[in-house]
Amino acid sequence: MKKNVLIIGAGGVAKVVAHKCAQHNDELGRIAIASRNISKCQAIIDSVQAKGGLKQPGEINAYALNALDVDATKALIRETESQIVINVGSAFLNMSVLRACIDTGVAYLDTAIHEDPSKICETPPWYGNYEWKHLAECQDKGVTAILGVGFDPGVVNSYAALAQQQYFDTIESIDILDVNAGSHGKYFATNFDPEINFREFTGTVYSWQNSQWTSNSMFEVKRTDDLPVVGEQNLYLTGHDEVHSLSKHLDVPNVRFWMSFGDHYINVFTVLKNLGLLSEQPVKTAEGLEVVPLKVVKAVLPDPASLAPGYTGKTCIGDLVKGTKDGQPRELFIYNVADHEDAFAETDSQGISYTAGVPPVAAALLVARGEWDAKRMVNVEELPAEPFLKLLDVMGLPTRIKDEHGDRPWNQPA
Repeated sequence: MKKNVLIIGAGGVAKVVAHKCAQHNDELGRIAIASRNISKCQAIIDSVQAKGGLKQPGEINAYALNALDVDATKALIRETESQIVINVGSAFLNMSVLRACIDTGVAYLDTAIHEDPSKICETPPWYGNYEWKHLAECQDKGVTAILGVGFDPGVVNSYAALAQQQYFDTIESIDILDVNAGSHGKYFATNFDPEINFREFTGTVYSWQNSQWTSNSMFEVKRTDDLPVVGEQNLYLTGHDEVHSLSKHLDVPNVRFWMSFGDHYINVFTVLKNLGLLSEQPVKTAEGLEVVPLKVVKAVLPDPASLAPGYTGKTCIGDLVKGTKDGQPRELFIYNVADHEDAFAETDSQGISYTAGVPPVAAALLVARGEWDAKRMVNVEELPAEPFLKLLDVMGLPTRIKDEHGDRPWNQPA
């Protein structure tokens, strides 16, 4: 049975989601795209149609929506007869969209933890501040809500589950390594919403170490790794969504997230932060105009979606897992490499949007097929890993494993 899909958001990730839903509209049915800016939704539809993206003849329509308005979102869910909502709008929308899905009884998928615009890096675990407060309600009402089903969080959570289920008896550490070795050719830009991007890096860096929360400052802890395809990279300990669920659901004493940064990014970021331009708190100009510095910076930086045409290079994102198997120490790296130019050729989007946008569509397909229709709220590591990774293999994000036996596809015997 087809499951109609409502996509909320009209940025680069939403464009990938729309392309991938169109490629599978034999299972996902009618596609609706909603945002405050309906012209952006229509531009996505034009991109899909220009590439002949619909697998079979079907509807793909644009709608204007303020997703903070729960009643309006519920009305649109009913109007479009959507059974699955893929929320790839701002993280500020999560709780409003989740509320609408619970009230209408439809499946909810997102790619990041909810954020309060006035707060940064709240007390961990972050999911406990918002989404997990609705665990019981989703369970009672039989509503499927899959949290954080992008790449990181999302695919990396599934990698961790796969490692625990198939490759280790005990796991000592999971280090999630996120490298973008691509180049967009701009003086300075962020790969997704600048406001959300900077908020990740201006507060406390929380990690799970020795089975407790540990705090550091941004760029305080550094490591260097020689990774497949992208080579040697400098990565920094960073706070991130998946640490907050993996620390709860997997019995692993050390879970950390590391992201690569070049010296130029760090220098510009440091200047902006030291000048107070990354603050989320409003200030008044000499003319009495109230502005939020972070929003001003966002307004003058390039739109992440605009980076796609000239983006070159590759990403490498995966889980470095250490532990024991059959009484012997073991280490493996479960990962994916994506190419910015390949992503643009297929979806008119850059690789960061591609890696974030393909997984929620794979999840939607699994919900439609019943394999991931959990009828409760879950994080990705609580769901079967194999069907998800098999789908990603054929949808453009193949998984590989590097260990003592060499480097190979994840489902190929050593």
